[in-house]
Amino acid sequence: MWKWKLTKGASAWTHLSLLPLLLALLLASALPAACRDARPAAAAAAAAARSPRVTNSTAVVGRHARSYNHLQGDVRRRKLFSFQKFFLRIDKNGKVNGTKSRDDPFSVLEIKSVDVGIVAIRGLSSNYYLAMGKRGELYGARDFGIDCTLKERIEENGYNTYASAEWRNGKKQMFVGLSAKGKSLRGKKTRQKNTSTHFLPIMV
Repeated sequence: MWKWKLTKGASAWTHLSLLPLLLALLLASALPAACRDARPAAAAAAAAARSPRVTNSTAVVGRHARSYNHLQGDVRRRKLFSFQKFFLRIDKNGKVNGTKSRDDPFSVLEIKSVDVGIVAIRGLSSNYYLAMGKRGELYGARDFGIDCTLKERIEENGYNTYASAEWRNGKKQMFVGLSAKGKSLRGKKTRQKNTSTHFLPIMV
């Protein structure tokens, strides 16, 4: 009886002593697979961290785009209503000024895109083009020329500005503008932030 008990106890002890070894072997065989599975995930996370974030910045840029790039060749019939509450007009003699009358036929204008962000503005009744000379004077030109090319931009307040595409006052742009009395302003006295140069296109 004593001998049998010793043998059974030794066998149980042997099994118990082998159990940690078996567990270690199982862990060792599973570890490389886990590492292999983790490597692609870690690499993907690192690549995502290195790559620039994709946001809706394109849409934001689109909203703040200042010129009508998509309207090249487009023709629009509009009235330009100034921040000073005047409609820009070009009369039958080519004079440029403002009017309070909503029914003035000389205030109906045709705005045509001649290049990316560049427009030509023509009075439909007078058939004169809105033009700005080298010294910044506004006048009506019978024929289209370089004085008639204007850069059209949308300002932050929703109004448009029209600057000479050809002429500058030093490094400063010269803008189409109307005074508080409806008189045309010389381009050298205008500034982009000055509301006297801001116009709201109104569909006719």
